[in-house]
Amino acid sequence: MRPRGTIRRSPLLTHTAVAKCRGTRRRSTRDMRIGIIGAGQIGGTLTRRLTALGHDVRVSNSRTPDTLADLEAETGAKAVLNTEAAEGADLVIVSIPQKNVVDLPADILAGAANGAPVIETNNYYPLQRDGLIAAIEDGQVESEWVQEHLGVPVFKAFNGIWWKHLLEKGLPEGSSGRIAIPVAGDDALGFDPVDAGTVEDSWRQQPGTPVYGKDFDREATLKALAQATPERTDEWRAVAQ
Repeated sequence: MRPRGTIRRSPLLTHTAVAKCRGTRRRSTRDMRIGIIGAGQIGGTLTRRLTALGHDVRVSNSRTPDTLADLEAETGAKAVLNTEAAEGADLVIVSIPQKNVVDLPADILAGAANGAPVIETNNYYPLQRDGLIAAIEDGQVESEWVQEHLGVPVFKAFNGIWWKHLLEKGLPEGSSGRIAIPVAGDDALGFDPVDAGTVEDSWRQQPGTPVYGKDFDREATLKALAQATPERTDEWRAVAQ
């Protein structure tokens, strides 16, 4: 197994790379069907940003579609049951509390288009929300735990940026102060995507790492990712060591 101190590159960085991941498909990368499972601060924000870019977004929460009526009216996204969000999707985003991943139906992603990438935005907050998840406490990378439960490979993104900055601070490419988002990004959203490696490397952007919660540019983000260590600090453990 590769040492945790090294970064291996991931290809999922831009619209073009996402299209390659999906294989042959009819829609253009500027007109995608996107399923969002979770309508909280990040899921709701991505619903707003992606519909504004012209994408066909289906969004769900853990309740019923009528509870998302305001978001549906505001954005034009279609509110659906969480079992319907991935139906026909070219891209799926899972943005729910870490502890709730195990409660998702086993076939929740079955209706997605063949090869559709799955992005998860989750974070493990043991003291603040999730309680103890033994496998993660024992050292399993958070995103590896998520993909194990979903049964498909995942990409991690949007987990370390404050939702208000994701909503309000996107800038045109080349702008001074443009924020970088590790691993996967959408250039048109107004952020620079930075390759942080594979899912095995996603611990570099978990809570407590140098990049988490910071609005760094591309250079500073790469530096912070390189400085990360895999040890989980007491603030981000269910039980202090």
